[in-house]
Amino acid sequence: MAARHLRTRKFSSPAAIAATAAVGVALAVGGTVGAVRLTSAEPPAEPAVVETLPSTPAPTSAAPSPSASLSPSPKATPSPKASRTQAASRSKARTASPSPTAKKTSSPKVVDSGSCGASFYAEGQMTANGETFNPDALTAAHKTLPFNTKVRVTNPANGKSVVVRINDRGPFIDGRCLDLSRAAFATIAATSLGHVNVRYEVLG
Repeated sequence: MAARHLRTRKFSSPAAIAATAAVGVALAVGGTVGAVRLTSAEPPAEPAVVETLPSTPAPTSAAPSPSASLSPSPKATPSPKASRTQAASRSKARTASPSPTAKKTSSPKVVDSGSCGASFYAEGQMTANGETFNPDALTAAHKTLPFNTKVRVTNPANGKSVVVRINDRGPFIDGRCLDLSRAAFATIAATSLGHVNVRYEVLG
């Protein structure tokens, strides 16, 4: 292989002269053929340094603010058992609550009954049981019934009746079994009659 003509240049530095001599020796021995271009007073170019910047991480979701993290999240409170019962009852048909009924009073028991004449009296100081006689009270006199016994006296002629309390003894006239106070007699008949036939019921 023919050697190419080497274009020489003047170098001012020793390093350049040494480089030129090395190239000439290589060409003379039959080494590598190549053209070497050397620049006067310039050092060989340094390899370019590529400065790699750290890759910017992909933006992530914003972290919760401290204020949000500090505030406790509301906890769901377990629903009370009563709410289950209430919710279940809503599906059922509602019925009106029973209205309070008036307490029934049992009718007095009739232990004896009969018919007889009844009169009335309006004067008297004391009764047989020691009370002061009151003609305006619903009381009556009987020969044998215990004191404070209640007797319902009815006038069959008009259907009117009155309940009297036995507190005296009498009457002592044949055919009569009750001697009513004036107020009791006026409830079932006119006092002008003096006496009437009645039906009586002894209440227990």
